[in-house]
Amino acid sequence: MLTRVTRQKENLEKSIRKFSKFFTAKELLDQVKEIDRSIGIATVYRFLSKLEVEKKIHSYTCRKKRVYSTKKDVHCHFVCEECKKIEHFNISEVDFIKDKIKGEVCHFQIDVSGVCEECKKKRV
Repeated sequence: MLTRVTRQKENLEKSIRKFSKFFTAKELLDQVKEIDRSIGIATVYRFLSKLEVEKKIHSYTCRKKRVYSTKKDVHCHFVCEECKKIEHFNISEVDFIKDKIKGEVCHFQIDVSGVCEECKKKRV
């Protein structure tokens, strides 16, 4: 199915390329508004949804918000069960996951729960 390229789509694509990591729909809207004030949040969400279906971007959940990335990244959190603090951490090797899945891993998100170091010290 062919879709026509509009000025708004071009401006959205140009704005997405400015993000090096994760971004929200609101952050994309703020970025694109610098070029085109006529674009609204509904247009941004439709555009992001279309790109996600086309596998040109990937989405994750972060702090109860949807975040997007143009890269096949991992998105990992450690959530403290006591103070509810969320810390991001990186996993560089995903072989331990690839070995468990029959198929191809594109991207993933991991949420790990536990007790952070500060809360653990308060227990003692």
